[in-house]
Amino acid sequence: MSDDKSKDNETRTVTFFEPAKKQSAWVNLRSNFLTGFVIFAPISITIYLVWNFAEFVDARVLPLVPGVYRLEEYLPISLPGFGVVVFFFIVAGLGALTKNLFGRQLFRIGEGYLDRLPVVRSIYNTLKQIVETIFAQGGKDSFEKVCMIQYPREGIWALAFISTDTSGEVLSRSGSDAMMSVFLPTTPNPTSGFLLFLPAEDVVVLDMSVEDAAKLVISAGLVTPPWDAVAKAEAKRREAAE
Repeated sequence: MSDDKSKDNETRTVTFFEPAKKQSAWVNLRSNFLTGFVIFAPISITIYLVWNFAEFVDARVLPLVPGVYRLEEYLPISLPGFGVVVFFFIVAGLGALTKNLFGRQLFRIGEGYLDRLPVVRSIYNTLKQIVETIFAQGGKDSFEKVCMIQYPREGIWALAFISTDTSGEVLSRSGSDAMMSVFLPTTPNPTSGFLLFLPAEDVVVLDMSVEDAAKLVISAGLVTPPWDAVAKAEAKRREAAE
């Protein structure tokens, strides 16, 4: 009887101190590769896109700059991005020029010539309205809020961006007291989508930022932004008290 107990203790002791199985070299190599790829991919893609954008602008702006003002004339290497700096100052100078009376008059004369060209007039006016809507002071709240809507049918929720409060003929003929114009992006390309006009009560406004919503759309739901409901409720309560 004592011999049986000693054998059981010996067996349990051997089992308890059994060394863990080592992972194979291929498993470790694959794990290290995936870890490194998660770090390397965003950095490399960002550098690639910024570099190509700088080269794209340089190729179109630098030919307009006199050679005496180009950095490559004084440096042994060519630095991409100088055209971007030149383009920035050109646009800033144009904005400063149009702020005075003489510049505004020149701008009106130029617009007058464009209005006489049938096809160019339509393209220019459309682009002008879009840019003014996005950057004008009156549209400063545009695309700064994220919402949820039931699309394509009731019970299915989709993420959208609030454009503006609907007005004009669309609101008048809809029969609703208040409506919202929302942009419903597609996945994984949020630059394309649908413009929808919805009653205000059917739009659920979220605390999520536009950047977080864009990440959620681009990643097809894989990147979910953090959200603390208790902290958000406390912040709203403090704002209401103030």
